[in-house]
Amino acid sequence: QVQLVESGGGSVLAGGSLRLSCVVSRFTYGRPCIAWFRQAPGKEREGVASISLAGDAPNSPYYIDSVKGRFTLSQDNAKNTAYLQMNDLKPEDTGMYYCAALKASTSGRACTTSASLTQPRYEDRYWGQGTQVTVSA
Repeated sequence: QVQLVESGGGSVLAGGSLRLSCVVSRFTYGRPCIAWFRQAPGKEREGVASISLAGDAPNSPYYIDSVKGRFTLSQDNAKNTAYLQMNDLKPEDTGMYYCAALKASTSGRACTTSASLTQPRYEDRYWGQGTQVTVSA
């Protein structure tokens, strides 16, 4: 069974930084399309960024506008790990952060689009357990 394990969450003051990690294991084919989602209390889950772990992909990660310039996705294919470096954190970044992998094989180009965050259904992805990020003013 595919597993995704997040780590790296915590509590920081506004302007601080955190780095989240997502280790993907037991993926049975190719390289997964990884996305980070977040959910604040009382709000819907929101896709934040996506990256393909396909080594041959033109792999410019996709970011939603509110995190561009502050968040950076990177990957270590040898470790099947995706990282989300979050700088200049703001209180509105607070929430539970989830790592998710699309179940279907996805090209690198298709992975790094807004559609890859918004169109697949919840059940179209494998999900991690989440890691809490709290940013205080």
